[in-house]
Amino acid sequence: MSRRFDCADQTERMTGLAEATSAVRRGELVVLPTDTVYGIGADAFTPSAVNALLEAKGRGRDVPVPVLVGTVRAANALVESLGTYGQDLVDAFWPGPLTLILRANRSLSWDLGDAKGTVAVRMPLHPVALDLLKETGPMAVSSANRAGNPPATTVDEAEEQLGESVDVYLDGGPCDDSVPSTIVDLTTAVPRVLRKGAIPVDKIRGLVGYLATEE
Repeated sequence: MSRRFDCADQTERMTGLAEATSAVRRGELVVLPTDTVYGIGADAFTPSAVNALLEAKGRGRDVPVPVLVGTVRAANALVESLGTYGQDLVDAFWPGPLTLILRANRSLSWDLGDAKGTVAVRMPLHPVALDLLKETGPMAVSSANRAGNPPATTVDEAEEQLGESVDVYLDGGPCDDSVPSTIVDLTTAVPRVLRKGAIPVDKIRGLVGYLATEE
């Protein structure tokens, strides 16, 4: 049976974070608020949990699951390097709604889907998410919705779509901004915007110079 915790209440928040941490360590799924939309998350290093996440969403392995981190140090451990521009972008926009596609650390044993040696990583600007991530370590997190439906911006919407497939729901209130994160691919010589989102392209271009877009 799913459990839900109101993180506006300090006691419930502490209990909810502890229960969510335990659930992640058991390989179960949790729903958490972020600075964009609600996410459904699992331990990034438990393949069965990541598969359960994909099944809960009704999504295939062809769209790999992004990873959320609670610290920049954790992000560095997941990737070969931040590359020429990664550190500047992290310094400017993390924590915040910027997802970076980087070459994954080849020594890691994980399975996020058909990622072809890359990982999408982000540090969210939300206190509940950051507190959870600092306890669990990196989590595979996708938007909390069934494939084809709009992402959930409240815990009610997430629970309506995902139901009992999730062990713990952390209610952080309505999302302040439902615009998704901007996604920038740093695995090629020229940084490329794969999705326009909350961080304006012009701000990113101001740091990296030339920036390819899909237009």
